[in-house]
Amino acid sequence: MSWRRLRVLIQHLPAESHTMTAMRNALTDEEIEEQAEKGEPEKGRWSQAEQLLAIVGDRLARLEWAYISAHLEKKDAPPPPEPIRRPGAKALKPKPKLSDDTAETLFQLINGGAA
Repeated sequence: MSWRRLRVLIQHLPAESHTMTAMRNALTDEEIEEQAEKGEPEKGRWSQAEQLLAIVGDRLARLEWAYISAHLEKKDAPPPPEPIRRPGAKALKPKPKLSDDTAETLFQLINGGAA
């Protein structure tokens, strides 16, 4: 068996395998912290069970948000929860906020004013 073939086999082991667990357990605290900062779960490999569990988590968070929002004033309601990031899906981009200056310029343009 070539070294390349061995590397490919190890890279495609399930995350819960003994080999991957041993590799994770061998990491130093600094390496774990570095990976936590650079974590990108959307680049990982998830099984169908993990995908379904993420869906359940998203729906539970949405139900909790709806329940809390229904019992609070609209101004006090929290923002809706973000879905769990999944493999192959890019992170949602935040909507840009409209600044006061931009709003004033837009208002002038809409009402026929010169920019």
